[in-house]
Amino acid sequence: MAASQGTSASPAVRIEDVSKRFRIYHHRNQSLKGAILQRGRGVYEDFWALKDITFDIPEGKTFGLMGHNGSGKSTLLKCVAKILAPNSGSITARGRMAAMLEVGSGFHPELSGRENIFLNGAILGMSRKEIESKFDNIVDFSGVGEFIDQPVKNYSSGMYVRLGFSVSIHVEPEILLVDEVLAVGDMEFQERCMDKFAEFRGDGRTVVVVSHGLAQMRTFCDEVAWLDHGRLKEVGPAPEVIDKYSDITHGAKKVKDGQGTRFGSGEAQITRIELLDRRGRPVGSMRTGDEATIRLHYRCEETLEKPVFGCSIDTREGTFVWGLHGLDDGFQPETIEPGEGAVDVSIPAMMLRPGAYLISGSIQPWQLSSVIDAYQKATSFDIVPGPRMESGGLVALGAHYERISPPRPMVTVAKKD
Repeated sequence: MAASQGTSASPAVRIEDVSKRFRIYHHRNQSLKGAILQRGRGVYEDFWALKDITFDIPEGKTFGLMGHNGSGKSTLLKCVAKILAPNSGSITARGRMAAMLEVGSGFHPELSGRENIFLNGAILGMSRKEIESKFDNIVDFSGVGEFIDQPVKNYSSGMYVRLGFSVSIHVEPEILLVDEVLAVGDMEFQERCMDKFAEFRGDGRTVVVVSHGLAQMRTFCDEVAWLDHGRLKEVGPAPEVIDKYSDITHGAKKVKDGQGTRFGSGEAQITRIELLDRRGRPVGSMRTGDEATIRLHYRCEETLEKPVFGCSIDTREGTFVWGLHGLDDGFQPETIEPGEGAVDVSIPAMMLRPGAYLISGSIQPWQLSSVIDAYQKATSFDIVPGPRMESGGLVALGAHYERISPPRPMVTVAKKD
C-alpha cells in the first residue's frame, strides 16, 4: 500500500527521508585475547528501525504515531527529540520542544520530588525563577504534593509519570512529545492529560504522542502516522487510519454466526455473551428500566496476570451508547488460570430507550497497551417500552417534572430623590 503523506504550509515538524540503523551483535568478544585475535570485530547484523520515513506534522494539532511493537514509532519519536540521530535524512522542528519519553526520564532517584522538579525543569530549559513561579502548579497537577519531599526512588511508576509529565507541560513548549508513559497513570490523571492536550490544541501548540491505545488515539488525535516494520504505512486523519490499522493489523474476521467480529492476540477469548434478566435467565429483550446482567463467557489458553475485562453497548446503527472497563469498577482478578469461566456485569436498571442494541466484550492486559481479545457486536437484544415512556433520545433517565411554589410578587422599591 502506498503511504499518503501529510502536508502543511508551516509544519511544526518536517521529517524527510529519515532512516535509522542499529547494529545487533550476535557474538561479542569476552576477553582481550579474543578481541586481539578477531581484531576487535564481533559478529553482527544491521537492523533498520526506520527506513525512508517522510511526512509532516501540522502545527497546532495532536498527532499520533501508531504501530505494533518494534514498528519504529518510539525510535522515530526519539529522533524527533534529538535523543537519537538518524543515519540519513533530516528532521526539522519549529519551536520550543519538551519530551516525556520514559518513566522517570530526567529524574535522579536519590533526590526528592522537589529537587527533581528543579533539576528536570533546568534540563528542559527553564530558569530557576521560572520554575519557582510554576512550582505550585506543577505539584498540584501531578497530585504528589504529600510526597514532594520524599526521594523519587520511593515513588510508584504512576507517581513518576505524573510528576514528570507535569514538569514537561509547564515548560509551555510549542511541541510536546509523549511516549507510552501515560498508560501508567490512573484514569483521573489521564483525563487531566486529555484536558491539557485540548488546551494545547486551543493555544495552537503541537502534541506528538505514541500509544497502543486505539480508543485514546481516536479520541484526541487529529492525524496519525502508521508505522510497520520501520516503514511508513499510512498517514492521515485519525479515524480513517485507525480503522485500517484495526482491520489489517488485528486481522478482524467474521465469526461463525456471521454477526460479530473478533481480533486480538488470542491468549484468551470471549466465547459468548449473554444478557440475563433479574432471575438470571438468558433473554433477547427486556423493558426499559429492567434489572439486567451481561455475562461474558471466556476461555483462557494460558495464565493471565491481572486481565482487564470490558463490555459495551451500541445501537444497531453503530452509535456508541455505554461502556465499562473492569478497572473503572475496581474489578481486576490477580490471575486467571487456563480453562473456562465467566464474568458478570450487573446493571441495576437498563435505562435505554426502546430499540435494537448490540453488546461487545473484550479482554486486555492490565496496562491496556494491547488487545488479547475483542468480540465486537457479539450478541443483540431489544428494549421494549416499559410502564413509563419518555419522548426521545437514546437513554431513559427516569426524570420527572415538579411544580415549584408560585413565585413571589416583584417588589418595586421607589427611588429616593
